[in-house]
Amino acid sequence: MWVWGQVRRWKGRSGYDKIDLYTRGTLHTLTWMSLVCPVLLSVTRPVRHSGAPVALIAGTLLAGIAQGVCSVRLMGGSLESYLGRRPLGRTWPALGAGLMLTNTAGLLALGTYTGPEKFPELTLALAAATMPLFASLALITPVWVSSGALAVLAAAMSGGVRLTGGSAPLVLQTFLGVCFSAGLFAVTARLSAWTLDVMAKLRDAQDVETRLAVAEERLRFGRDMHDVLGRNLAVIALKSELAVELAQRGKPTALDQMVEVQRIARASQQEVRDVVRGYREADLGTELLGAQGVLKAAGISVAVHGDGGQQLPSAVQSALGWAVREAATNVLRHGDPQRCAIRLETGRDEVRLVVENDGVTPGRTVLPGGGSGLTGLRERLAAVGGSLEAGPTGDGLFHLTAEVPLPPPRKPAHPPLET
Repeated sequence: MWVWGQVRRWKGRSGYDKIDLYTRGTLHTLTWMSLVCPVLLSVTRPVRHSGAPVALIAGTLLAGIAQGVCSVRLMGGSLESYLGRRPLGRTWPALGAGLMLTNTAGLLALGTYTGPEKFPELTLALAAATMPLFASLALITPVWVSSGALAVLAAAMSGGVRLTGGSAPLVLQTFLGVCFSAGLFAVTARLSAWTLDVMAKLRDAQDVETRLAVAEERLRFGRDMHDVLGRNLAVIALKSELAVELAQRGKPTALDQMVEVQRIARASQQEVRDVVRGYREADLGTELLGAQGVLKAAGISVAVHGDGGQQLPSAVQSALGWAVREAATNVLRHGDPQRCAIRLETGRDEVRLVVENDGVTPGRTVLPGGGSGLTGLRERLAAVGGSLEAGPTGDGLFHLTAEVPLPPPRKPAHPPLET
């Protein structure tokens, strides 16, 4: 049950959260794996039978474990600092460097007791002990700084191996091994953090693009209202002032001006209704294009199949247009979809709209009545004799189907019989 719960939590995460968790888990796992090597090598048979003091062996072992705990914390803080979320102070880098030097000093001391010939894994242990620190430094310092520090440390460790009695080939092997291992881990950490940073910026850009698409639609509606009311209200204001002046002079034409004001006001009221009706009951083709644009702005792949329903009756287009709008809203609000397919199938007796998207959050259920949006949509479809089915299919997909019957085609009138 615990495993299934974790799987459901993983599926419920967004795409960026999955990448973030995967990146952090990979870096932390590599950190611990690199430190397991010197910890285990510090208690191998050559070390235990070398006459090295137990305190030195235990101290090196504990230093490796402490370095692992510190390195995991340092790696997480360095990643947050690289992404610009939280600055990293000097405490953890200094502590990590101190534990790394303590660990490598203990390994070199053990190599002195065993001799480099009986402890050939010393080079591997030294290289593994340096990897976590320089992976973190690659995230918080310029490349030239971390590269220079790595070269200096590799040279110092090579000198330490030489002092333990190591041969020239072993010294060179130590230098190259430390540079390659720590450098490879540092490049891996840097590229992983860069990828995560790019994904975060892409996610933010998609959110901004979605909000801009909504704001653009609001501006369009506001512009239409201004175009309709602006001129008429100006005319009403002028004619009202003229009517007041005429009434003060006792002119009978003031009544004519007020009648004209009344006519313009009624015409404006009707025009506003037409604008609102056009906004609320846009035709099906407009809604399909709008849904496609908004979903693409949110980073969702959209495929629209069908002729757009241009030949359908206006009442059917209005009802199906609402279905497209509600379906697009549900896709944006629920789950973490990556693709959405919209199909309009026009038959002889009915028209069917099918909207299918992935990324449904596990455990999400849809009540028989649906939400308030689906309830209102069912009412609109019922007004034209249609029906609605919506809900998850059990394989991570959400399926919405709206069916509306078509009126029978009108039979052509027979021409009158000639007599």
